[in-house]
Amino acid sequence: MAQVFHRHPSSSLFATDGKPHPLQDTLMAVTLVLGALAFITAQFHGLHLLSSWAGLVGIVTGAYGQFVSVTTRERTFLIVGLGASAVGFFLGMARGGLFGGLLG
Repeated sequence: MAQVFHRHPSSSLFATDGKPHPLQDTLMAVTLVLGALAFITAQFHGLHLLSSWAGLVGIVTGAYGQFVSVTTRERTFLIVGLGASAVGFFLGMARGGLFGGLLG
């Protein structure tokens, strides 16, 4: 008879405790979307307002998401979103900032 080996759920990189985490999953998704938006729009000089604001909000939501995250999967994707948000924010700031040209 062949032996079947089952992996323990906690041995996976993206292990979950099997419980729903709607707040954490929402923060993770919002951070990833804002990070992608900030990173992509930072590649265009004229979109610095959008990239800097999306990056700033992505950094804030990602930081709070890290604070309340429960699983490794959430933390991993939050770090990816935070990194993209930070790059977009810093490039947006370098190209005109949060209020570039609107104030003064």
